[in-house]
Amino acid sequence: MIKRILMIAVLTVLLCGAANAQIYRVAQMNAEQIRALDKQKTVVILPGGVLEQHGPHLPSFTDGYSNEWLTERLAEAIVARPGWTVLVFPITPLGHAGANEIGGKYVFPGTYSIRRTTLRAVLMDLATELGEQGFRRIFVMHAHGSPFHNQMLDQAGDYFRDTYGGRMVNLHGLQPRPEQLSKQKLAPPKLSLSALESKENGLLDVHAGLDETSRLMFLRPDLVNPSYRTLPPFAANSLVELFQIAKAPNWLGYLGSPRLATATYGAQLQQYRAMQNSTLAIAILDGLDEREIPRYADFMLNDKTVVRELERSTKYEAEIERKQREWMKKKGIE
Repeated sequence: MIKRILMIAVLTVLLCGAANAQIYRVAQMNAEQIRALDKQKTVVILPGGVLEQHGPHLPSFTDGYSNEWLTERLAEAIVARPGWTVLVFPITPLGHAGANEIGGKYVFPGTYSIRRTTLRAVLMDLATELGEQGFRRIFVMHAHGSPFHNQMLDQAGDYFRDTYGGRMVNLHGLQPRPEQLSKQKLAPPKLSLSALESKENGLLDVHAGLDETSRLMFLRPDLVNPSYRTLPPFAANSLVELFQIAKAPNWLGYLGSPRLATATYGAQLQQYRAMQNSTLAIAILDGLDEREIPRYADFMLNDKTVVRELERSTKYEAEIERKQREWMKKKGIE
């Protein structure tokens, strides 16, 4: 009898623990529900998605659709661990620098960029609100390739750590060495391409090409324009070539060869990235110091070619800020 009672008690504890390990949506919660969360065992996920042109075949919210899916997989991985709860924020459709800026094309249909300092301010404000309410663990899911975009997310995270003693980590902005994750080898998926197809796609398939088109064919096939099958390739094998291609008048806003994309490969890419994210996030929750992990933004902004080409973007942003400040001064707005 005692043994049976003990078994029932253990099952009750386990069931209660499972019930408490939940994924919450902050937009659906009231003040009392949020206040009741155990802040020491709650992980906040801030998803983002820049509105950015992705050529004539993919939607401008391509990054956002990917980040939403990855957010759900990360949340599921975290709550699978006993005692943890996840609080998911609505996606923020704001980011810095569309790929069109690579070629100095600052006005491009589909791209609606905000200044880098604006992005940092938004994330620092969110960090402040969360920090003041007692949250101490935040993951930012805002995968986007702009070096300055990632630098701003990193700086907002540094502010949160220095001010509140917590962790606010831009997961996509970290480039961990294999030994910093686990003994489990995370092998990226490989697509079987012929030598001619590999040459057609190039080494830097970094925007709306084979990889991203495959992802969207998996995530949102209804939003992939069938024209991808006949689009010409823009193959880049170095950063110098990449910038040259993007500057050309006939550039269509993508790199690589979209016609080679497949939904199966897209699923493999997303699942691989989800595994990377969850492995890294759980390692950080278990004590890995993210400050010891190399940052993507630091790596890119140490490249002389990248820095030289991005100087134009810096000047363009400065001009935007000047125009805005002049207008506010004229109107007597502080």
